[in-house]
Order: sequence, then structure tokens, then C-alpha cells
Amino acid sequence: MPAPAPATSRAASGAGEPAPGWGSVAAAAPTLVGDPADWAAAPAPHRPEPEPEPRPSPAGLSYPGPGHENPYGTGTPPEGTPRGTAEPTPPAPQGPADGPETRHDRPGDPGTPAGATSWGPGDTPHENPYDSTAAAATPGGKTCVACRAGHVDTDGYCEHCGHAQPRERDHLEEELGSVAAVSDRGLRHHRNEDSFAVSATALPDGSAATVAIVCDGVSSASRPDDASAAAAAAANEALLEALPRGAHPQEAMHEAILAAAAAVDALAPEVPGAQNAPACTLVGAVVSGGLLTIGWVGDSRAYWVPDDRAALPRRLTEDDSWAAQMVAAGLMGEAEAYADVRAHAITGWLGADAYELEPHTAIFKPDHPGVVVVCTDGLWNYAESAREMAQVLPVDAAVRPLHSAQVLVGHALDGGGHDNITVAVVPFAMQPDREREAGAAPETGTAAPAEPEVEARPQV
Repeated sequence: MPAPAPATSRAASGAGEPAPGWGSVAAAAPTLVGDPADWAAAPAPHRPEPEPEPRPSPAGLSYPGPGHENPYGTGTPPEGTPRGTAEPTPPAPQGPADGPETRHDRPGDPGTPAGATSWGPGDTPHENPYDSTAAAATPGGKTCVACRAGHVDTDGYCEHCGHAQPRERDHLEEELGSVAAVSDRGLRHHRNEDSFAVSATALPDGSAATVAIVCDGVSSASRPDDASAAAAAAANEALLEALPRGAHPQEAMHEAILAAAAAVDALAPEVPGAQNAPACTLVGAVVSGGLLTIGWVGDSRAYWVPDDRAALPRRLTEDDSWAAQMVAAGLMGEAEAYADVRAHAITGWLGADAYELEPHTAIFKPDHPGVVVVCTDGLWNYAESAREMAQVLPVDAAVRPLHSAQVLVGHALDGGGHDNITVAVVPFAMQPDREREAGAAPETGTAAPAEPEVEARPQV
């Protein structure tokens, strides 16, 4: 991607001006704060997200409606079926001559659509094909999730109807007190190549820190499911080791991404060039001490959605992708770039054959409660702008994060589910002292002075 422009301090450009896109006109705006000077190498300015115009479905594909067909039909392609037959091979990117190479992470085969749990906007319950508890258990084994009558043999097939049963990773849910995540195979992929990790730990002062990591395997690489799982586990472990010993969350996130990259690199074949090295993207969030820390590589995203829907939501990440590169270079508008068939060619990823590893990190200080939505493109393809994401997210997301993650996954499935879908919902609660300060503020709508706004992009 083009080199970032020199960093500028908010203090130099108007300290009292709210950060773009944050807050409402009647409230002080949350700010993006600087990183510790003793470790950040190359700060660069944060660019606010322009709200894109409505655009066609990803890659111009047409997807089925809300009705989901039997997920276990014989048309499901086997493991190893070549990817990308649903759309033409994208031509080489027409970008700056000195730009990084690109990698295409395209949807999988358009085989027989596979059904999955759907939670519509009205919270209408749908039958969950991954939950065998909905039917009475067959004595001595599991009940088929398709016919709800047959016994599942040791090979994973129903002895009555013959349908293959879903693998454990096809649909995963996890909820802690302060974070929840859901991952689903979607309707077109034959396996789930996404992965996530959610956790919580205590900081040295006794306060809590919440962690959410989401990774998306690159389908054109080998073992993308292993790559995403290794990256999510390594990043989560690194953060759980660093945060309790007092590491600054932005530094901890930076090191966690490097640890994730090393874990994916270790999966590469011993003979270079024997096959494409495993690869994945990563996005993570840490809520701790009244701060929100985001880190990412690739095109998985994080969004901020305030509890007060009168305040403006905001996208917190900037894609490492062909489309983002075209927009940053001024060669295309955002709506045009993301409607292009090459939009999802990523220019940054974790893997032994990555062009250059450049972890992006940013730290924010919201002035009001809300939630962070951390997700793969399997979700944001159906709710791309921050406003669209806020419209889909239930208003009670802060108190029902698992339900909210289910609703978001259901939204993507009802929209077509062309890719694996993974989302984590992380509530951000105001600190008690900051709540008192907000309550003591005059009701004139005057915004409090903003702190310096700087985005750190450490170089490796």
C-alpha cells in the first residue's frame, strides 16, 4: 500500500475538534490516542472512513434468498475441490507500479448450498442444523441432524438417510461474561476456514481486560483452516501473557500479531515452493482500563457501534486490499473500487510468503459506552459501512453479546452466506470515574477538548 503521510498531532490542528465520525453533536467525541513513545516507530495519521455508496453484491454474484436448503446433500464438494469456480479469475491489479503483490481470497465453490442457523432481524427462531439436541437422542449415539431419526455411525454418516454430519468447526459459539463470538461455515464453502479466540484476564491493578481475535484463512493457500486456528490461538496466548504483567495494550497487540505470524509461518512446507504457504488475515480487539485497542493485518475489520444509536458508528480498521489501495492512491472512489471483481485481493496477510508484514495498531478512548464488532469479510460483505453494521446489530448488544453475534451471522446467511462468517461482539463499558465526569458535564452540548489523535503503525 502507499506509504502513509507524515503524522500530524491533533494538538497542532485544533485540540478541541471532535474526532471525525465519533459521537453525536451533543456529546464529547471519543478520541484516538497516541502510542507510548518508547516503542512506536512510525506514527501516521488516522484517516476517517468515508461512508460508501450502496453497491452491488460482492463480485457481482447473485445469492439465494433466506430459504436455506438441506446443508448435507450429496452435491457438497469434497475437501480439496479447487476454489474460485463461481467467478472469473481476476486480472492483475492495475495499481501503482511499486505497490505490493496481491493475493486473492475468493469465495469457494458454488456447490449445493449448505444451510445454517439463521437469526433474522425480528429474532424469529430457525431450526439449527448444528444442534442435535432438538431431537430425541438415539440410544447409544448421536441423532442425525438432517432426518432427526437415524443413528450416526463412527464415520460421521447417518445410517438412516446417509447424510454426512456437520463437523464441529462448521458452527461454533462461545460466550464469556464480557465477550461472545460465533463462527459459521456459511452456505457455499465446504468447510469453515475462519477461527476465533475470546478470553478475559486481569491487569496488574485488578481491573479486567477482554480479548477478541478473529482470523480468516486465505482460501487460495494450503491449509487455510489450520492457519487461522494457529494465528488466533497464538495471538490470544500472547495477549494473555503480556497484559497481566503490565504491558501497554498497544504494544501487547503488536507483539501478539508477530506471534500469530510466527505460528502461521511454522506451518509452511519444508520444501519452499512445493505448495502455497498457509496464510490468513487477523483482526483483534482488547478492552482494558477505559481504552479500546485494535490490531489487524488483512481485510478483516473492527467496527465501533455506540449504545446510543443517535451517536455515529465508525469503522476502526483500514483494509490491506486492492480496493483500499486504489482508494488510497486516488485512482478510484470507494464505491467503485469495492464493486470491482478485484476488490478482495488482499495486499497484507500472515504467512511465510507474505510480501511484507506490517501490523497495524490503533488505540481509542471512547467517551460513551458501546460495542466493538470484530469480523471477517463473510459478514461485512453484507453490512459494509459502519451505519449498515449498526442497523443490523441489536440495540441491546452490550447486554446480550452472544445473541447479537448470532443475529449478525444470521444476517449474512440470509443475504447469501457466500463465505465463512465469523464475528465477535465486545461490549465497552464506561469506567466509573469517567461516568461521573460525563454526568457532571454541562448540558449545553459543548464538546470537551479532545486529546491528540494519532494512529501508530509500527514497522517490523
